[in-house]
Amino acid sequence: MNLKRKFLFALISLLTAATLAACSDGEDQGKQQDDERGTEEKEMQKDTTEENGNSESGHEGMEHSGSGEVPDGLKEADNPKYPVGSQAIINADHMPGMKGAEATIAGVYTTTVYALSYDPTDGGKRVENHKWVIHEELEDPGANPLKPGNEATIDADHMPGMKGAKATIDTAEKVDVYMVDFTPTDGSEKVTNHKWVTEDELAPVK
Repeated sequence: MNLKRKFLFALISLLTAATLAACSDGEDQGKQQDDERGTEEKEMQKDTTEENGNSESGHEGMEHSGSGEVPDGLKEADNPKYPVGSQAIINADHMPGMKGAEATIAGVYTTTVYALSYDPTDGGKRVENHKWVIHEELEDPGANPLKPGNEATIDADHMPGMKGAKATIDTAEKVDVYMVDFTPTDGSEKVTNHKWVTEDELAPVK
């Protein structure tokens, strides 16, 4: 009987050890698979962030709020569609939380507004089709509006590496441009004196 009991005990111990080993291997494999999935998700999020940051309008790192100061010689609009102090809905999506936000007009000016592309002076990635820089925010642009394909030096510092950068004009249009205050729809901090939004990027408050 003792021999049988010893044999059964040894057999049970062996089976138990094998079962535990199998469970351990399964847990390790499961953990490894979870880690791999987590890494893949992080890489996907990184790729998405980079794509969003490198969007057509090129506003990654942009200073949302401004001082309210405007360049010398900038002409106030005579009869803007949205007067200073009025409200409008922003249809532009230059940055997260902007599209759909209700804005208060802080300033309206008539000028030539440019979308432009440039290589930042701080060595950052090239910015394509940045919206917007106005005529008075360029260094010595002359009295006449520039045309697509012209080159100019940016005097504005809306974002890191912008001031002093050599830019190529992508589009040029004489319009009323707006400086606006708004609370982003994503719950982030209120933006004041944001430069710039064009008139066709605004809609009446319903």
